[in-house]
Amino acid sequence: MCEIQIWLNRQDFEYDIYSLVRAFYPRCSAVTHRTDTPRREDQIPVGEQIFVEAWCTDTGIYVGYCREQPAVRIRRETVLEGGMERLKVKSRLKQLLYQVLQEATGRTLIWGNLTGIRPVKLAEGLLEEGMDAAEARARMEEIYYLDRTKSSLCVEIALREKEILEGLDPARGYSLYVGIPFCPSICMYCSFSSYPLDKWKKRVDEYVDALCRELRAVGSLARGRALHTVYMGGGTPTTLEPAQMERVLACLEENFPMADLREFTVEAGRPDSITREKLQVFKDHRVTRISVNPQTMNQRTLDFIGRRHTVEDIRAAYALVREMGFDNVNMDLIAGLPGEGIREIEHTLAQIRRLGPDSLTIHSLAVKRAARLRLFSEEHREISFENSSRIMETAERYAREMGLLPYYLYRQKNMAGNLENVGYARAGKESLYNILMMEEKQTILACGAGASSKFVTDGGRTVTRAENVKDVTHYLARLDEMIERKKKGMEIWV
Repeated sequence: MCEIQIWLNRQDFEYDIYSLVRAFYPRCSAVTHRTDTPRREDQIPVGEQIFVEAWCTDTGIYVGYCREQPAVRIRRETVLEGGMERLKVKSRLKQLLYQVLQEATGRTLIWGNLTGIRPVKLAEGLLEEGMDAAEARARMEEIYYLDRTKSSLCVEIALREKEILEGLDPARGYSLYVGIPFCPSICMYCSFSSYPLDKWKKRVDEYVDALCRELRAVGSLARGRALHTVYMGGGTPTTLEPAQMERVLACLEENFPMADLREFTVEAGRPDSITREKLQVFKDHRVTRISVNPQTMNQRTLDFIGRRHTVEDIRAAYALVREMGFDNVNMDLIAGLPGEGIREIEHTLAQIRRLGPDSLTIHSLAVKRAARLRLFSEEHREISFENSSRIMETAERYAREMGLLPYYLYRQKNMAGNLENVGYARAGKESLYNILMMEEKQTILACGAGASSKFVTDGGRTVTRAENVKDVTHYLARLDEMIERKKKGMEIWV
């Protein structure tokens, strides 16, 4: 594996530079260094495989690249007219770096030089400036070097989000996230705050006690404001027993206003945790949207990633949810799972099409440092950029054939193929919470271990976070501290 040395003099641009270099070289490691003086070529150590420099001076920008085998030297520099305003400097720096890396590798990236996780926000901003769809697409391609398929997707979703939110004033209210951190087993790719139920079963009641206490405190703090959506995630919320779930949902209804509630989602998630009794609790407590998340319909993959259920269990759970009368069912799939290529993905999509969910979320696998899958990298093949692109195009085609249109999108670090996550839904079945949270249009109050509250102010221009600790033991011991963090957040939420 190659190693890339990145030298720069602006720490505030480090993430963008590092992410763009890694996007061009996904199989290489990269190390960033800070120095106030650019290094001359004769100062580059012999054997250093790839060397990248990015410098911002008082008047201009310089980007350099060298590779020893075969020998390559590329440099770009520019003088910026009209000052060195930060966003302008960052935009031009990324453009120069993209040009250099494109020339060095002979590759283009379908997402261009974008490194942020909310590209739809950029499209939305251009539309708000008065551009039409064609102008917004062209501008995104000009500034960020996006492929036409991605610029079109961003603009389409931005327009659809505006239509979906018509008549809702996000600033008038808030959404609530409730976190249940337990799972039947921990998937190999998972890096969320998840804990195996077998080891924590004796403390689940204690967790429910603490969660209800936090819900009561937050409900009191938010009194007088309208609650628009509730999202219960995890982990796997349906690891709770029916009586435990009843306690949480009853506490929620007792402490939060329900008159303006537009949507209540529960990630039932794992089919091996879904029962008729639990679904009945949901029916009794205003739950309107259920997620049944297969991730894949290939049994070999399910076994490898650590899911303790069968493909038939997925079908049975989905049928039970429908039988119980839920008319808004989402399913999540992951593209880029170990050993899966276009054939396996098409098999999964064909199976999902037969089931007919109301919405479908396609995730590109993002393997983070905490995921156990990194420890077994020799046992799986990373799907190439080209194959991943084909997979996302195939997923989009299947979704549209099912009558599902894209309505939200986000990106993450370390995603297979440097791609994206996209949510598709039938008209009227979109998740308001997903849009409000991802586009940071509304304050999200979050309860539970690992939950992160986001206080949105200044019309969405400022977002302040108040994060709960991830470790369940620490959450139980430090609950007062978590509540105090939210009190401070409430002081700026106006």
